[in-house]
Amino acid sequence: MKRKVYIDLSDREEYNKSHINGMINIPYDTLLNNYYKFLNKNDIYVLYCKSGKLSLKLSTMLSYLGYNTINYK
Repeated sequence: MKRKVYIDLSDREEYNKSHINGMINIPYDTLLNNYYKFLNKNDIYVLYCKSGKLSLKLSTMLSYLGYNTINYK
């Protein structure tokens, strides 16, 4: 069974001000440039950002690369 991992793409300052409980913080730029260090293809990743634009962009890219992603927003 695949586990769902909830990722908030906000920068650290924004995340520390406010975030959804249960989400881990990996800032957009960090995940974009180092996704292979954080993700594996056995899990489902629910990506979140405040506007939904960056999470959609990253979700699309990661899906193309074979990762299971959901854009949350």
